[in-house]
Formats: sequence, C-alpha cells, structure tokens
Amino acid sequence: MAIVLFIIAGILVGGVISLARQGATKFSIGLVAVLAALAATGGVLWLMPGNS
Repeated sequence: MAIVLFIIAGILVGGVISLARQGATKFSIGLVAVLAALAATGGVLWLMPGNS
C-alpha cells in the first residue's frame, strides 16, 4: 500500500508542476500540493512499524 501512496504522490507532484507551468490559480496548485503531501506522508507512515 505504501508504494501505491508514493506513486499517487508522484503523480500529484507532476500535476503541481504542470499546473504551475500553465498558470493555474494558486488555490488549485496549493490544493494539489497538499494532496501530494498527504499521500507522501501516508506512505511514510504506512512503512513505520506499529502495533498492528
């Protein structure tokens, strides 16, 4: 599952770059960037050992 989250984060980072190049609104760029950060954070947290 962590790999899937990292793949999603990578796609979203590419989306942020694409949106910035196209001159999209700062809100849309920020929203996609936050989603990318959440996906990457989820991937890292999924890899951490826990009590499961």
